Amino acid sequence: MDTLIAAAALFLGLHLIPSTPIRGWLRTALGEGVYLGLFSLASAAGLVWMAMAYGRAPYVELWPQTAALTYVPAAVMPLAFVLLVCGNTVRNPTAVKGEKHLEARDPAPGILKVTRHPVMWAIALWALAHLAPNGDVASLLFFGSLAALALIGMALQDARKAKELGAAWGPFALTTSAIPFVAALQGRAKPSLKEIGAWRILVGLGAYAAFVAAHGTLIGVPPYLP
Repeated sequence: MDTLIAAAALFLGLHLIPSTPIRGWLRTALGEGVYLGLFSLASAAGLVWMAMAYGRAPYVELWPQTAALTYVPAAVMPLAFVLLVCGNTVRNPTAVKGEKHLEARDPAPGILKVTRHPVMWAIALWALAHLAPNGDVASLLFFGSLAALALIGMALQDARKAKELGAAWGPFALTTSAIPFVAALQGRAKPSLKEIGAWRILVGLGAYAAFVAAHGTLIGVPPYLP
């Protein structure tokens, strides 16, 4: 369990770097491209280490596993996959080097009128949904760390973008929201299925179905308890 705690702390700490002055120092010393490359490698290595530590951690039960709880991810994961597909197939000013999209005629197309952080929400929903059927300390550390990173990361990313981009960030922030549908409810955005793209929703649902079918092979456990 100590290894998992260390891995989770490292993974979370690593992702705090972009919100600190350390990021600026590293970008100046290494250059933007080298910094991004090294950060991506370190993030991948940290995630792999955390996943390996999670797989080897002892099982310390917090609440019992039941067949009913496996239906929590069954209900949530289709939405997570749709958000993941939508978020990765639209130009987003919050993405790495995405600032240029702020100059577009519509800087918040499609899913961004629902939330400007669709991929972050996909990760958060995935992690939180998997906490329910995995009621042990190791799962709380693993999935909880990923959920915390996604949820806190939205606020940190928004603060960093606002500081770096100044006035250019304002119009985009005003026509979008971090929390889904807040901008729409406040009349600042008008989401539409046509703009989001029905094909993205179908691809997301198809990807979810394929992953469920392969879950036992890829992850080593069935998605549902009998």
